[in-house]
Amino acid sequence: MLSRSSTDRKPRGILAARRFALLATTVAGLGALAVVGAPMLSPNGHGFVSPAYAQSGNKPVGFADIVDKVKPAVMSVRVKIEDSNPQSSGFNFNGDEVPLPPGSPFEFFFKRFGQGPGGMPRRHNFTLGQGSGFFISPDGYAVTNNHVVDKAESVEVTTDDGKTYTAKVIGTDARTDLALIKVDGKGRNDFPYVRLADNAPRVGDWVLAVGNPFGLGGTVTAGIVSARGRDIGAGPYDDFIQIDAPVNKGNSGGPTFDVDGNVIGVNTAIFSPSGGSVGIAFDIPADTVKTVVAQLKEHGSVTRGWIGVQIQPVTRDIADSLGLKDAEGALVAEPQAGSPAAKAGIKSGDVIVKVNGETVKDARALARRISSMSPGTSVKLTIIRDGHDSDVALTLGELPKERQAKADTGGGEERGVPSEVPSVGLTLAPASKVEGAGSQGVVVTDVDENGPAAERGFKTGDIILDVGGAKVSTPAEVRKAFADAKSAGKRTVLIRVKSGEGTRFVALPLGNA
Repeated sequence: MLSRSSTDRKPRGILAARRFALLATTVAGLGALAVVGAPMLSPNGHGFVSPAYAQSGNKPVGFADIVDKVKPAVMSVRVKIEDSNPQSSGFNFNGDEVPLPPGSPFEFFFKRFGQGPGGMPRRHNFTLGQGSGFFISPDGYAVTNNHVVDKAESVEVTTDDGKTYTAKVIGTDARTDLALIKVDGKGRNDFPYVRLADNAPRVGDWVLAVGNPFGLGGTVTAGIVSARGRDIGAGPYDDFIQIDAPVNKGNSGGPTFDVDGNVIGVNTAIFSPSGGSVGIAFDIPADTVKTVVAQLKEHGSVTRGWIGVQIQPVTRDIADSLGLKDAEGALVAEPQAGSPAAKAGIKSGDVIVKVNGETVKDARALARRISSMSPGTSVKLTIIRDGHDSDVALTLGELPKERQAKADTGGGEERGVPSEVPSVGLTLAPASKVEGAGSQGVVVTDVDENGPAAERGFKTGDIILDVGGAKVSTPAEVRKAFADAKSAGKRTVLIRVKSGEGTRFVALPLGNA
């Protein structure tokens, strides 16, 4: 389970990172000197020794100097949030409210101490949330997570020296889960601060996480970078750094440092089946933080470039269906009406493979690349259509503040006679014969749960718009498109499908169709 890492608030998907006691094991007989951050070979030349335990004389070398340098810039963040259901009875377990059984000891306990869900007193109509943050300038600007301060009525921070200040939210960005706050230092201009790293860390680099787990401010944990470029399903711009330094609820918004004391990322989530740390945490990379924070400070919000296409990854099956050599690029499922892409002539089935000459590896890479540009920027997209490359020039629009509405679900009662396509496990009917399905395409009225269509996500109510690039309006046209593709020697056929989640392409194996 993925969940956010702030405490006393319902998690939104991901938590904070794992329980991890020691960085490494002491190697007996080690007599070599060590430099923090440099791996050491054991005397026999085999195996690495943690720099935290490499011996310099009789004194272990650890991370204390780095901690002394960066810890004063890290703060605990406490927020007051309106409680939309202050009178509900139950307790909060991993973000879910569990009713209290009548007459149970739990019910007696909460009544005895006048508390409601999550241990908060019922007499208040607000809850308290906790997280972490860090100063990025001496005049009080600080970074935390959007989900820490989201909908907060007030924000209060406690610095490492125990002093408490009020803070104002300057701006937030839900898409990257970042927020910029300004601490009211009453004219103070000497807050200790840290810098965001200029270079991305390598997998295997040592890192330190500092924050406020479970309200225990000033907590330091250590580990390594486990992976980069992680997609955790949080949004279209996922590009997280995975670390194994122990991070828990309350670490959200806190920094992760390299051994030079620079911030390589902002802790935002953990993977946790139980709600506690299991050793997998995710950080927003420093380069993303720089870009977002700069806009938040100047405008209070973030604007992103937008081309207006619904895209999906190019799988191996889709690449085979389109005759592509490599399974790379972003497949355009549908351009939005009136968008820059539609005006430039981009069509469904086009594969975007380059932006301004730079290769696009997949759909996420395209989303991140376009969103990093400002609206009004002119770009050149290289697309593949019908096996041929071509360049398309367009001017970026501005990404709408709200997400686009989902496509209509093709449901309703069947009025026509269904027709089966048994080799792929689909039963179809013309959309015009199905109430609420519109006039275009063919509606899936039944799916064989053991067939290849079910394996690839087809559901009753899906609308097949075209098969192999040809529009279809009857089951007979679907079968003919299958037969034509098979006659052409193709192993799969590319189908454009509209569902409640939007429009997408699916590569379906032909089998005996």
